[in-house]
Amino acid sequence: MANPEPVTIVIVEDDAGHARLIEKNIRRCNITNHIRICKDGREASDYFFCEGEYADCTHPTPLLILLDLNLPKVHGLQILERIKTAPRTRSTPVVVLTSTDDKREVDRCYELGCNVFVTKPLDYEQFSEAIRKLGLFLSVVTLPAAEGQG
Repeated sequence: MANPEPVTIVIVEDDAGHARLIEKNIRRCNITNHIRICKDGREASDYFFCEGEYADCTHPTPLLILLDLNLPKVHGLQILERIKTAPRTRSTPVVVLTSTDDKREVDRCYELGCNVFVTKPLDYEQFSEAIRKLGLFLSVVTLPAAEGQG
C-alpha cells in the first residue's frame, strides 16, 4: 500500500471460516500488511476505541477495516456509526463486507460513512474471487494518514 506507515487491516468477522478465507485471499494478492481479526462486535469496538481488554492498547499504525454487519454482541452498523462519528477514527476507511444485499442496509451504511460496500457471494468460488478482487483493490488504494490513533 502506498502509505508512509504500514496499514493494519482489521477483519471484523464472526465466521472463522470466512475470516480465514478473507485473509488467505488478501495474502494471495501479495499484501503483507499485518492483519488483525476481531471475532465479534464487542471485541472490535473495544479494539478500535481502546476499551475493555484493550484499555491499555495503542494503535500506532493507520487502520483499514473490513466490517461484517451481522455480528454478535454489537451490530456492525453500531460500530460503523461510532467509527465515523469519533474524531480520532472518522477518517479510518471502512469496507463493509457482508452477506446482505438489502438496499436499505446498503443505503444506511453509506449514510453512516462506509467507504465501500461489498456483498459476500454465497458460492465459495465467487466469494474467493470477490476477496481476490478486493485484495487487488487494497494493493493500489492510498489511505489517509492516521489521526492520532491511540
